[in-house]
Amino acid sequence: MNMPLPGPPGAWKDPGRAGRWLARRVDAMAHTARHPLFWLGVREMAGVSVGLAAWAFMTGVAMVASGLTVFQSVLMSLTVFSGSTQLAVLPLLASGAALWVVWLAGFCICLRFVVFSLHLRDYFIFMPRGRRMLLGYLMGDVTYVLYTRHFPRPAQTPRQQRAHVAYLWGCNGCLWLSWQLMGMLGIFLGAALPARWGLEYAGTLALLALTCSVVTTRLRLLAAVLAAAVAVLTPGLPYNLNIVLAILVAVAACLLLEPLAGSGKKETARG
Repeated sequence: MNMPLPGPPGAWKDPGRAGRWLARRVDAMAHTARHPLFWLGVREMAGVSVGLAAWAFMTGVAMVASGLTVFQSVLMSLTVFSGSTQLAVLPLLASGAALWVVWLAGFCICLRFVVFSLHLRDYFIFMPRGRRMLLGYLMGDVTYVLYTRHFPRPAQTPRQQRAHVAYLWGCNGCLWLSWQLMGMLGIFLGAALPARWGLEYAGTLALLALTCSVVTTRLRLLAAVLAAAVAVLTPGLPYNLNIVLAILVAVAACLLLEPLAGSGKKETARG
């Protein structure tokens, strides 16, 4: 049987604007993936993602165990790319809190990303706004630490800019994929396993372990103790606002005491 040969290039159907845009994006990602620093970012993030995978799994279990449907849990995992925010708002959703309370709690927890974005603005101001927003969605705490440790200053040349972007995409891609895969596994297993197993508490324990691991200074310890004390001493507030109040008190205390801590370090260094 004779197969028809493809016609000349001019006879091919125009893929349209969406097809051309997608082709450009795929070509750009393939070009980025060929950069050596892209795979360096993947390797470094892969070592950290092993520990984060357990947290992602338990977060997925906790979402289903708190009363969300599988569809709602999957949607939340894809749109709210922050494990601490997900675990913090789950009790509010389960208790039927008002939507503005849920949004306020999530906003308070994600305030650190505002600080990240202000710091990284000079690094990526050369990129279009849409790509910066995509990088912001994919940015995590660990990604920020790894990236700023490798690149303490913004890029000065186009070659350096490509290297910065390649490394960040490697970190972001590895983190996002590992988090979503383990989170989805937790969601579907959480929906299938019996409720008597009590897996919903594992997500809280994972967050507690992560919190203890980052309390490395006296100021951070003070913030953790203040937040815990306020949350425990004000359980009667409506809509579980004790969580929001605890966050605000801890942040305010750190903002007030951080200059004093910095001046104390300088005096010690002079002495």
